[in-house]
Amino acid sequence: MADEWKASAAADGDGKSWQLLEKTLLAGVQEQRRARRWGIFFKLLTFIYIFGALALFSPMLAMKKGATTGSHTAVIEVRGMIADQESASADNIVSSLRAAFEDTNTKGVILRINSPGGSPVQSGYIYDEIRRLRAEYPAIKLYAVITDLGASGAYYIASAADEIYADKASLVGSIGVTAATFGFVGVMEKLGVDRRVYTSGEHKAFLDPFQPQKAEETKFWQGVLETTHRQFIASVKQGRGERLKDAEHPELFSGLVWSGEQALKLGLVDALGNTSYVAREVIGEKEIVDFTVQESPFDKFAKTLGASMAERIALWMGFQGPALR
Repeated sequence: MADEWKASAAADGDGKSWQLLEKTLLAGVQEQRRARRWGIFFKLLTFIYIFGALALFSPMLAMKKGATTGSHTAVIEVRGMIADQESASADNIVSSLRAAFEDTNTKGVILRINSPGGSPVQSGYIYDEIRRLRAEYPAIKLYAVITDLGASGAYYIASAADEIYADKASLVGSIGVTAATFGFVGVMEKLGVDRRVYTSGEHKAFLDPFQPQKAEETKFWQGVLETTHRQFIASVKQGRGERLKDAEHPELFSGLVWSGEQALKLGLVDALGNTSYVAREVIGEKEIVDFTVQESPFDKFAKTLGASMAERIALWMGFQGPALR
């Protein structure tokens, strides 16, 4: 009897041991499954974060921004300096213009301008593209609306539009060319510093701010500016035609700037009004869609550290070309 009890007790002990081992193994498996689930969750979360970051930095978002399904007025912003690698660069503005004109639902296009001008090359590129698109899509009219400022290169662009609108207090005009630099010659003499430049070419260093100006080189550079100014004037006359009162007011091309109210009398603008007014009353479509190319945060960061720094260094060194401003 005692032996039977001992055998039964041993069997019960073995059963409990196996149950304990089974529970331990099952707990380990469950823990592994739980860890695997959390691992998958965090991997998916990381993937979603990376995908979202890539989407945020992608320029494709800006390209799809203007996609619409109904009739609308396309608006393109021309804000700030008109120059390469800026938000108002020719590449950005031209891309926006093409997208707006190619959209079959676009009833009219508005260039909303708030710019002091900039590069004559960039402005000329945009001017030529506007005239090309107007010829290719005659049914779509393009209107320039000047907000605070539409001067120099910005007015160069505006003159290519079918009509120009401005606020009565907007600043309009400044049809001229400038190339600013400085001279360090006197300062260097006082400091006892010699400027040593080695060039191959008689006039290779004629823009060097650390050397005295030469009369013939100053005359040459003035000729370059006057040539650019003549090109500017010719484009404005071509765009504005008989609306421009330049015969009675030759000072229009002197670089002066006027208020919107004054500009209306001089033929620099066609009427007074804002973007909403032009869309609603002139184009006849109050639904506005922004076709402006938007820079990604990465583009802005890279530009701040790269191109902008190079531009400032070039300015400090005196290497600045003609500018419409």
